[in-house]
Amino acid sequence: MIPKYLKVGFWLVCIFTLIACGSNNQVDEGDGELLSLDVEFELPEQAEVGETVELKATVTYGNEMVTDADEVVFEHWLTGNEDDSTMLESTNHEDGTYTAKVTFEEDGVYEIYAHTTARDLHTMPKKSITVGDGQAESNNVSEHEHNHHAEGFVIHLMELNEVKLAEEVDFVVHLQMDEVPFENATVRYEIWNTENEDERKWIDASETKAGEYTGAHTFDEAGAYTINIHVKDDENLHEHQDFTFEVVK
Repeated sequence: MIPKYLKVGFWLVCIFTLIACGSNNQVDEGDGELLSLDVEFELPEQAEVGETVELKATVTYGNEMVTDADEVVFEHWLTGNEDDSTMLESTNHEDGTYTAKVTFEEDGVYEIYAHTTARDLHTMPKKSITVGDGQAESNNVSEHEHNHHAEGFVIHLMELNEVKLAEEVDFVVHLQMDEVPFENATVRYEIWNTENEDERKWIDASETKAGEYTGAHTFDEAGAYTINIHVKDDENLHEHQDFTFEVVK
């Protein structure tokens, strides 16, 4: 016969095991929650020529303030001249906010991205600011202006450092739809020397992070080049955009 105290102990173990299992199920449900990387990008709508403007990004991941983002970089350019953009590193205030200051030296409308990378995600909210009377003295329309995308869709090629002959270069592209990373797309890079448009190279890009696609290439000839970024998905989306760059010896 089993002693009474052993029977009691057995049932106590069973009860605690059931409680523990119930608790674990609740944790699993909580862990399954999908969190997003969000950036509140603040800047004034207007400024005067020569005025110093603060750019501010408040970064959150779910309900958490992100105090250790991998990168927050502000990129700005005069509308129509995205090829001539400027990158500004931010100051991390360690409270979830990141700031930088910029002074615009001429009239015009400026576009600004807040490139933000954290928790293996990337997002790049975009805003514009009107400086002075908003009319630039010169407004050379770049090739970007000839690419018309679906509303809310953005193709952005990360700024290239000096591209040198015979050295492998990574082309990193971020895709967004309504400021949300555009995932699971088929992305190919079409590259050619502008003096020899009949010879084109095709490179398949891989998605390395949500909405971030990377492909590498090594050039065997210096000169001016164009890269056309082709994007497709399973919902009949087909977008493309040209960017130009130089390969130097």
